[in-house]
Amino acid sequence: MPFGTLTSLFKDRKAVIGIIGLGYVGLPLALRYSEEGFPVVGFDIDETKSVKIAAGQTYIEHITSESIKKATQRGFRATTDFSEISKVDAIVICVPTPLNKYREPDLSFVINTTESLLPFLRTGQVVSLESTTYPGTTDEELLPRIESRGFKVGEDIFLVFSPEREDPGRKDFTTKTIPKVVGGFSPKCLEIGKLLYGGVIDTVVPVSSTKAAEMTKLLENIHRAVNIGLVNELKVVCDKMGLDIHEIIDAASTKPFGFVAYRPGPGLGGHCIPIDPFYLTWKARAYGVNTKFIELAGEVNSSMPEYVMGKINSGLNTHKKSINGSRVLVVGIAYKKNVDDMRESPSVMIMEHLRDAGANIDYADMHVPVFPKMREHKFDLKSVEVNEDSLKQYDCVLIATDHDRFDYGMIQKSAKLIVDTRGRYRGVHGNVIKA
Repeated sequence: MPFGTLTSLFKDRKAVIGIIGLGYVGLPLALRYSEEGFPVVGFDIDETKSVKIAAGQTYIEHITSESIKKATQRGFRATTDFSEISKVDAIVICVPTPLNKYREPDLSFVINTTESLLPFLRTGQVVSLESTTYPGTTDEELLPRIESRGFKVGEDIFLVFSPEREDPGRKDFTTKTIPKVVGGFSPKCLEIGKLLYGGVIDTVVPVSSTKAAEMTKLLENIHRAVNIGLVNELKVVCDKMGLDIHEIIDAASTKPFGFVAYRPGPGLGGHCIPIDPFYLTWKARAYGVNTKFIELAGEVNSSMPEYVMGKINSGLNTHKKSINGSRVLVVGIAYKKNVDDMRESPSVMIMEHLRDAGANIDYADMHVPVFPKMREHKFDLKSVEVNEDSLKQYDCVLIATDHDRFDYGMIQKSAKLIVDTRGRYRGVHGNVIKA
């Protein structure tokens, strides 16, 4: 029977794991399975990733080439050939789920991936979707497509949803130690899902259904989006009152219960927090529910780049300059500090606003030496050096992402005007404007 055979393969660590999508989620997961002795095959439409993996080279800053090299020595390999799906026992889908231009869910990556693997499915496999999405996606989109090939989900093939929880660059938690939520289409699917992840993750958290697992991930990120929206709004209020929002947050954080510190910034970044809330608001409309609270937080967070632009304009005005024609250096363009991840970075939104307003833009980011190819944004730029001489050439220096490796004392000493969106300069005035 497929259930018993697959169960034995996982218990014996002989199940062949196929990871589809070798980005910030898929690659760490592939390496984790390899570390535990599972045979692993990675699938990605980007052939350059396969080439780099074969050469033992990394393409994600916080993942070392050494870890990839060790995995390849244990048999890990990557391919663009989806026909090899028939050779794996577990298919884990880790592809993007962005929004379209109307801020509605774009499931094209998930659906196209599912369609690509359908001809190669066989009895005795488990399919796990990890891409963040709205409740119902697994059962409504993957299930009927799999069963259209003549399989019975829960008997021939097992279907689960287990949301990714990667946080690039984080030191205190790893893929191994971050608890894994798993929901299955049926009880047998859930049992297989628990075995799929239980061999490589310290704690597996089973929930009642794929929908419950999908909603869990949305709750996690909506919780953050709403609270960040709150502090972003309070930042504006504090600014009007002559207060430093970071001082207020620091003081409130001394309360040992009932308060969690969130920090304001120039907007929301990363693949999850700016996007996931809109997956729920879209799905909720089908049930006649308006998610006003979530949408309001989204509006506040989405307005932050324009707020920053206002501060840049105000600062330049004090120097009798306009944005049009001014030289602006954007310091840090990754979506958060100390990583190379550019997904949904608010820095890029601000750069586009600056370009549209006629500014001459450079950027400095040691984690992003060349502006990468992005689906919706294009800049032909390379990171510039930040030193005393170079800083004097700019009319405004925008602290957009506060990587620890920048010398903020030197920047303050040398820059004519600083617009600080990250609270790096506490209690400092003079050439610093807080945004």
